[in-house]
Amino acid sequence: MRVLFATSEVVPFSKTGGLADVSNALPKALADLGVEVHIFSPLYAKVKDEFKPTDTGIKAELRVFRRRQTAFLRRAKLPNSPVEVFFVEHDGYFYRPGLYGDERGPYRDNSERFIFFCRAVLETAKALGHHYDVVHSNEWQTAMLPVYLKTLYADDEHWHRTASVQALHNLAYQGVFNQWDFNFTGLDWEFFSWRYLEFWGKLNLLKGGIVFADKLVTVSPTYAEEIQSSAEYGCGLEGVLKSRSHDLVGILNGCDYTVWNPETDKLIPANYTEKDLSGKAQCKAALQQECGFEKTQNVMLVGIVTRLAEQKGLDILLPVLGEILDLGVQFVVLGTGDKGYEKALAEMGRRRPDRMRAFIKFDERLAHLIEAGADAFLMPSRYEPCGLNQMYSMRYGTIPIVRKTGGLADTVRDFTPQALEDGEATGFVFEDYKADALLSAVKRAYGLFSEDKETWLALVRNAMSKRFTWDKSAPKYLRLYEEAMAKRRKE
Repeated sequence: MRVLFATSEVVPFSKTGGLADVSNALPKALADLGVEVHIFSPLYAKVKDEFKPTDTGIKAELRVFRRRQTAFLRRAKLPNSPVEVFFVEHDGYFYRPGLYGDERGPYRDNSERFIFFCRAVLETAKALGHHYDVVHSNEWQTAMLPVYLKTLYADDEHWHRTASVQALHNLAYQGVFNQWDFNFTGLDWEFFSWRYLEFWGKLNLLKGGIVFADKLVTVSPTYAEEIQSSAEYGCGLEGVLKSRSHDLVGILNGCDYTVWNPETDKLIPANYTEKDLSGKAQCKAALQQECGFEKTQNVMLVGIVTRLAEQKGLDILLPVLGEILDLGVQFVVLGTGDKGYEKALAEMGRRRPDRMRAFIKFDERLAHLIEAGADAFLMPSRYEPCGLNQMYSMRYGTIPIVRKTGGLADTVRDFTPQALEDGEATGFVFEDYKADALLSAVKRAYGLFSEDKETWLALVRNAMSKRFTWDKSAPKYLRLYEEAMAKRRKE
């Protein structure tokens, strides 16, 4: 099987979020199953200057509305992998400081940039001479690929048997643009209708991928159900998704344990295992020192590493943050995002420096130290398609306190004495998206930590034993590809 995996970001070349990690790990796991995977991604400024991928000598001319544009193709390999990465080069579109925007906001021509990218992928891949069984597109930036396979390229001998799978990582981001941007697609205006790419009078690129792809996949089984159930989760596309429920599956993302492993992590001051947790105590002391807290193992240290946005539950955390600190816990936050949340968290840190520290920045070393040094990790998300930090936390023996939604519901099992005895319990879970429900979950965790150290340690060791690996998820993708191919053959 040969798969074209199209993505707008891929580690180590480019990254703004979890998509980049998935775009590295999943193709490698598929390659281990014998699938030939070619990744296609834009040649951003950083990629061109730092990684200097090789020129293939291939170029493609195509029209974007009234202008002719040329795409060049470069290639590299994923580190420690046979997977090839092909980069679409167009300096006018992609040689910029950011991937999707800068300090002034999103780039105004994002629709044109990624519509061009999708056309360029099909043209340059064809020029390579490779026939692909499946095109796997990710998020709105590559969602025009399934559209083009069923429209402009439907009669193209090179592509007419290729199946498509559209991946939905976060429905909050859909690629919605002005209706006149539809001109960039090169499609007949009959496709700008409620059945296809029109969405409340605007162009919705992700909707196009959902409508035209042979199969749809999202990043956890619970999120697959949630996005069909209400506007809160489906973000306006719940009806379209419900109409395609027979083609939609949820496959849990895996965790990269080569990076997130307390036994080998080079970014933390001491390594440790579930049998010997002495290194975790050293990590906690180092984190307390970095935060300016009292160095003691008897105080519960709670950590958060997150994008500071309402989706992540900051709006229900802030009203009870003072009460959480009053319990006697130490609390550390790492992240950037909404300026209001940044200001509120920093202000609380200034008012309660003995209990609270907010690091308003991105810092990979500190993220690892928080995972290793904290006793508990808070994720009170309004919605969470998959989430990875709860997986990291379990591996590091840092007990997750989460809201029951999306991938959090699929990975964290609520503590009860019976659940722990059965080997299932891994954290503390609350259901209602309310501040008092969050506070109650924190109090339950604090009570166990403070009053029953033996049971707490049993919970820690149970959490550390859990694994969420790509070798479990990749075979499910393989089956999905086979189903997409079978469906395509019947058409």
